[in-house]
Amino acid sequence: MDLYSTNGYLDADDSGPRVTIRSANDTTISFVLQHTSLALANSLRRTILAEIPTIAIDLVEIESNTSVLPDEFLAHRMGLIPLSTRDVEDMFYTRDCACDEFCDNCSVVLQLNVANRNLDHNLKVFARDLTVTRVDGTPITDPRSTAHLTNGAAGLHSHAEELPPRGFPILMDPEQKGPLLCSLRKGQDLKLRCIAKKGIAKEHAKWAPTAAIGFEYDPHNKLRHTTLWHEEDAKKEWPESKNREWEEPPQEGQNFDFVAEPEQFFLNLEGTGVMPPDGVVHAGIRTLQQKLATVIQQLATTTDTGHEINGLGGRGDADMGGMSPPDDGAGTAYGGRMSAYGQTAYGGGTTPAYGGQGTAYGGQTPAYGQGSVYGGVGGATPYGSRPGY
Repeated sequence: MDLYSTNGYLDADDSGPRVTIRSANDTTISFVLQHTSLALANSLRRTILAEIPTIAIDLVEIESNTSVLPDEFLAHRMGLIPLSTRDVEDMFYTRDCACDEFCDNCSVVLQLNVANRNLDHNLKVFARDLTVTRVDGTPITDPRSTAHLTNGAAGLHSHAEELPPRGFPILMDPEQKGPLLCSLRKGQDLKLRCIAKKGIAKEHAKWAPTAAIGFEYDPHNKLRHTTLWHEEDAKKEWPESKNREWEEPPQEGQNFDFVAEPEQFFLNLEGTGVMPPDGVVHAGIRTLQQKLATVIQQLATTTDTGHEINGLGGRGDADMGGMSPPDDGAGTAYGGRMSAYGQTAYGGGTTPAYGGQGTAYGGQTPAYGQGSVYGGVGGATPYGSRPGY
């Protein structure tokens, strides 16, 4: 099914949110979000910025570094290398994985071993020099790699299926070299191992799938949500928005609508290359749906005060079998043989409280009856040969 039909909409139903794709390429996408609220539109923007799972280098083990860059500086640069997020949904977060440290299910290993032995000029080290391996050191290759794509690294991709295997560096420059890591003079070398893990930008910005997101609504400022500072004339001193053509300008003498709300939002998204820009939008919508579903599920099982519904012993309706308590009190907390006052904490035989044998205060109990800590009739007690009472 074609997600983007000829009319440019993801959904033809006017009753719900509607997305209009204005332009898209390998790195950016511009779209209009309509028929929704400011809260939902901003929630989508924040979700795209901070909560889409991606892959980034999180641990750097440096064996040798004789370059001019300190270890910490070099490790920071390694973390900012964009890595392919293909099949990232199949990865575990390290905190959720059953392994002791890291494994192939939650990590990708990238190794770098370069040295300038005989060159008189500086040897530049790029992201393409990284070798992707499994945890045991077995190299991973991309079957689609060609002669000019070292180790299967690849450049820009319009679809998720075109991304290189998980964890491979994304090379976006025409020469397919990737980001510059460092330069080595003659006699210098660099050897390290990097562990890439799954994460979100809320933990660290290196997991962000976007470089920037432009967000605007009400380009004519009819709602007066923005105060335009000016010296003489705001219309002359402030440049016009490029989105003004998508909305009707205010009319001269038009009365201000105090209850009006924005219903059209303009977003421009620039990706880092770890996933296609339209894939970033889809991932943001999917992540927001999952978050809202979690909230709805939690609210459905709790009362207004935060307690679980039918939470006897932590059990909900599903554990109770969906059955209401009978009228005679049997099986409830206040009546019947299995109630709170019969074979329960407050009465009946073999209860743990106030009556019958085997209770805390009855016969054969450890408190005030025979066989207790103070002995039976004629029994020895801690304070004498006979009980004190």
